[in-house]
Amino acid sequence: MEAQSLPAALALVAGGGVGLSPEKRAALGLSLPLLQRDYRFERVWFWGCIQGVRGAYYIAEGLRPNRAAPRIRLYSLNCLDWSLLVPPTKEMVAQAEQLKGRFQGDPSFEYNFAEINPQAAEKLFEGGKEPVIKEEARLIATIELIDRAVGIVPRGAFVKTPLGSVHENRHFEGCWSVQVEKGGAVVVLRSLLWLGLTFYHVPMTKQYGYIYFGTGEKNMDLPFML
Repeated sequence: MEAQSLPAALALVAGGGVGLSPEKRAALGLSLPLLQRDYRFERVWFWGCIQGVRGAYYIAEGLRPNRAAPRIRLYSLNCLDWSLLVPPTKEMVAQAEQLKGRFQGDPSFEYNFAEINPQAAEKLFEGGKEPVIKEEARLIATIELIDRAVGIVPRGAFVKTPLGSVHENRHFEGCWSVQVEKGGAVVVLRSLLWLGLTFYHVPMTKQYGYIYFGTGEKNMDLPFML
């Protein structure tokens, strides 16, 4: 969800029990504009929060004018100080998918592959690499996995220019017509695969977004819930 509309957007998804404390909202209100200025982003989105055992990771994304370009991701432990995350690699994602259990909340924490997948650990060792993965790498991969699987953008929200770049569609706010019941004024979708991912759209406006508040664990029980 876009940083500028964060308070209103959080109110729209609050029905799912997600949210931030007043202190965290205030901290983000101060730090995200500075983040946008310092990194010269066109816009900054607050992606969400992955809750660990001993702390939480707050995630932000910086956007360039071309919306098709990869987003630059950053994380913070206190909503004030931000650190860049490197782009995910295939190896990073493959390793992270083998990890189970909660995040610790410490980016320097190391998972030992010898305890998780001895064969994979042996291949890493033979390749001259340590058979460990830091939690920061798991964080990078998990954000990518969630975005790939359940990140949602309404059809028509972006348009491709003749030069090949992708920008926001200025005519998007008239492209949805949704019938609502019981006085509802917002469409909300929640993922059952990645519990904690909530998408919202206010019909007839350009106000939409998605946010994640969860533990960073995929719901492996989904086939049994359907």
